[in-house]
Amino acid sequence: MTGNLETWVLALVLGATLPAAAGPGSAPRPPEPTRSGPDRVAASEPAAEAHQGRRSPSGAPREEGSGRPDRGHPHRDAGREAPHRKAGYSGPSEGAGHEDEGEPERVRLPPDVLEEFGVEVAEAGPGRIVSEVALPAEVRPNQDRVAHIAPRFPGIVVEVLANIGDRVRAGQVLARVESDVLAPFPLKTLIDGVVLEKHITRGEPVSRDRVAFMVADLRDVWVDISVYQKDLADVAVGQPVRISVGHGLVESRGVISYLSPTLDEETRTATARVVVPNEEGRLRPGLFAVAWVRTRDVEVPLAVPRNAVQEIDGRSVIFVERPGGFEPQPVELGRQDTEWVEILTGLDPGDRYVAAGAFTLKAELARESFSGGHGH
Repeated sequence: MTGNLETWVLALVLGATLPAAAGPGSAPRPPEPTRSGPDRVAASEPAAEAHQGRRSPSGAPREEGSGRPDRGHPHRDAGREAPHRKAGYSGPSEGAGHEDEGEPERVRLPPDVLEEFGVEVAEAGPGRIVSEVALPAEVRPNQDRVAHIAPRFPGIVVEVLANIGDRVRAGQVLARVESDVLAPFPLKTLIDGVVLEKHITRGEPVSRDRVAFMVADLRDVWVDISVYQKDLADVAVGQPVRISVGHGLVESRGVISYLSPTLDEETRTATARVVVPNEEGRLRPGLFAVAWVRTRDVEVPLAVPRNAVQEIDGRSVIFVERPGGFEPQPVELGRQDTEWVEILTGLDPGDRYVAAGAFTLKAELARESFSGGHGH
């Protein structure tokens, strides 16, 4: 019994495996050899290591309570999320033969396609920017070419020979009047023109104080422009004017020949007048029109047609001819009018750019972007 007790004490002190309790008459089992140094410490840590989740020597984490490294069991990994990629990363480059990263986008079209869609290339250079103000206007007869015809003597109309709309020549008889003072006499026009008004009927009495006919020479007409108070400082005699009456008619041009010194009390506008040639009779009195009065005319170092400028991703760009295609070049815009726009930066004098048909290149660039035609 004393020997067994010593064996138990020795095993407890040295951390050796305790022998099984000896039955009666059985020989005691000798204690296992003792260990020292690191091996001894390692032998006493398995339980703590399993409890604290320490890694195995291979670095793989142990499953709690198992003491074995996690080998990535497929059923346990099924619900785990894949690691996130860096922002902006979209995988490997899509397809060979695309432009390298960092190279500018360029549109490449065969010459026959460019010609078919009306793509025209021009050389960048100076231009003129015209500032205009649009004002309402109306076509009127030129009052310097209007004749109000009345009889020299009172009498009774015996014959009417002209009607409204008739074209008449100087010296032509328009009517005949019988008078108590004078035998029947003719009522003539002294100018060429068109009969605009007729206030006479056969058998009707007439007198000198009442107009019988109004004849107007419409080979030129007045275009009276209503000038608002806020625009008076920009409008002056001698300024060029474009006149548009719409309805498919060609624009007319002229200069301001008259500007009223007072304003209309009801409309609070002044009247600017342009005398416009009208040989073909396109401008009929009574037509409403829009008058574009040129208020400024300046020359700028660099200007392009407005249609040459396209908007891509919120930026104004011009397609510039480069080796191998047309590159959308961002530009800064300056002053502009209805036809031209000043370029401040982004385009140099002498650059060849798309002056017409730029929208075709914009559409092609968008198509290639959607179909992955560029590496961008």
